[in-house]
Order: sequence, then structure tokens, then C-alpha cells
Amino acid sequence: MFCPKCASQNIDGASFCRVCGANISLVPQALTGQLPVAVDDSRAARRSRRRDSREPNLSHAMKNAFMGIAFLCVSIALGFSFEGRGWWYWMLIPAFSLLGSGVAEYIRLKEERRKTLPLVAPTQASIPALRISALPPRNTGELVPPPPSVTEGTTRHLGAETATRRLESPNEIQK
Repeated sequence: MFCPKCASQNIDGASFCRVCGANISLVPQALTGQLPVAVDDSRAARRSRRRDSREPNLSHAMKNAFMGIAFLCVSIALGFSFEGRGWWYWMLIPAFSLLGSGVAEYIRLKEERRKTLPLVAPTQASIPALRISALPPRNTGELVPPPPSVTEGTTRHLGAETATRRLESPNEIQK
């Protein structure tokens, strides 16, 4: 079995690579296509699955929003009445709770519809002009020779000596 990180060969059944220490215990299962499935049994995950299991619909969102508005109106009416002066603000709890859940379900409905709508083909006028590169796109599957080394070019030039010029002083030129 080969390590996917450093490509060194390891014995079959090893849990960690002997060279780089990477976890290779799942490599044989990945090669056969039998990866283990993670199971999450936490209480929060079950609760969120139960809440999100039903499809969001417009009628349920509007029902919650209007019930929240109704509770808000009742709490305002109780606030102005003589009998409800002490406990009218307790009616705000279900009012805002229902308003919030109605708005949240409406937003989820819009997101679901946006995901399921097919993409519309753009018209020619809406497509911006594409900038064409001077170089064609490179095929990443092709083998490319490595670039020449910097030291190869400099050592080649060191072997051939150039003629040196000698600067003469003006006194030597007149002689």
C-alpha cells in the first residue's frame, strides 16, 4: 500500500505511514469504495432534522406571520385596557416568536425556490466581452521538460573566456 501524501510504500494494514506519519488506515477502504459512514446521534442534530424535515410552504409562513401580528395587536390592546396593565407584555413573547418563525420560513422558501429554478440562458447582449489571452490554455495532462537550471547557464559562460581590453593611458598612446 502506498501513502497518498509522500508515495512511500508501507505494509498492508498499517495505520500510519512509516516515512511521513500520515494516517493511512482508510486508504484500502477508499480504494474499494467502502468508506465508513459517520453517524451523528446528538440531540441537536435530531432536533434540527425533525424541524427541517418538512418542506417550507407559503401558507405555513403566512399563518405564523399573521398569528404573530394578531398577538401583537392583542398585547397592544391589553396595554391600553385597565385589566391588562400588568401582564400585556407577556403577550409579546408569542407575538415575536410567531413573527420570527413566519419570516424565517418565508426566507427558507425563497432559498429553496432559488436553488430549484433552472438557469436561464443569457442573451447575447447580457454577455460581457471576454478578454482573449494571447496564450492558449495549457493542457495540464501534458509532460513538460523542466526549465534549465540557472547554474548550467552560468557555468557554460565561465568556461569561455572573453578577450580583455586593456585601457591605455594617453601618455602611452603618444609614444
